[in-house]
Amino acid sequence: MTLARWNPWQEMNALQRQINQFFDDVLVPSALLDREFTKVPAVELHEAGDAIYLKVELPGMEAKDLDVQVTEKTVSISGKRRSETKTEEKGVTRSEFHYGKIQRVIPLPTRVQNTHVTAEYKDGILNLTLPKAEQEKNKVVKVNLN
Repeated sequence: MTLARWNPWQEMNALQRQINQFFDDVLVPSALLDREFTKVPAVELHEAGDAIYLKVELPGMEAKDLDVQVTEKTVSISGKRRSETKTEEKGVTRSEFHYGKIQRVIPLPTRVQNTHVTAEYKDGILNLTLPKAEQEKNKVVKVNLN
């Protein structure tokens, strides 16, 4: 019998693999999971001088299936991705696509003029331009010292 040196990192690596496998099963729905859960789309938020730019990833959705609402402090996006019905006589169809509801409420870092929001939806990406409220534009004021 040979002696093996105990490596605590090996057990940590095994635990990491188990955690990754758990999240892979949750994020990629299997046949055992209920496919009617609400998905949260990924977003990118960029704040510039006079506006906030929000980019939302919504692959496979049509603009008519989306509901976008903007308040002075939040953006709420919801919708439904409809499944396509296919019939096959032979073979097996496996799909890891997510069909069903999506929903996300994004808090904004500053107040915006929600009546002047512009939107563009192209290739599954929603781009919103949210102009900042006037009081937020002039929030920082330089003070002259005498």
